[in-house]
Amino acid sequence: MKVVRSLAATADIREAVVYYRDEAGAEIARQFIDDVEEAVRQIADWPGTGSTRFAELLGLPGLRSSAMGRFPHVIFYMEGDDHVDVWRVLHARRDIPDTLLAS
Repeated sequence: MKVVRSLAATADIREAVVYYRDEAGAEIARQFIDDVEEAVRQIADWPGTGSTRFAELLGLPGLRSSAMGRFPHVIFYMEGDDHVDVWRVLHARRDIPDTLLAS
């Protein structure tokens, strides 16, 4: 399935890459990018497997989330008829409900 990233998701990824590069070095930043790409590929292949916890909590039908492997980030997305909309890529310790509702 095709993946469409929102401007907010792109900004989230960019912000995390800068953080990891500055705090841990370029190699860790590249690993983060690789992990995001792998997670998005998995979402595109199996979009229905993401958690609906935040959809129910926030009253946003169709919202799904998928935690990343090595990094403490969660990808939020919605499945369309022929694509997946990636809404946000947020650190798991953020106030996720407030951040999503503000988007």
